[in-house]
Amino acid sequence: MVKKTGRPGYLQIADELREQIRRGTLAPGDPLPSTARLSEDFDASLSVVKMAVGILRNEGLVIGQQGKGVYVREIDTPAGDTAAATADELAEIRASIKELTARLERVESTLSQQAGKPRRSPRS
Repeated sequence: MVKKTGRPGYLQIADELREQIRRGTLAPGDPLPSTARLSEDFDASLSVVKMAVGILRNEGLVIGQQGKGVYVREIDTPAGDTAAATADELAEIRASIKELTARLERVESTLSQQAGKPRRSPRS
């Protein structure tokens, strides 16, 4: 049921369906309940339910098949959790940037130390 929290109903419905997909309650290949059924389950209008499903379509979590319904898509992540995969990728990127920053600082330090030393002539 959509709660009166100030958060739009279509976002609440999208959150709930997204969570069901994440948990596997709605597995890849499973059809979403009809908009009429979701409307009843969430005590919301058809237009609100359609907006929620539209969000999931835009996120790539579900796909519509003309005349057949809307189905949960296969997700190209091991656990099927795109949010967790994105967070993991972001953590890896941050770690790489930190490592590269440290390496750059060492190179700059070495270069600045070498710049301060007098150069020897090759024939000394």
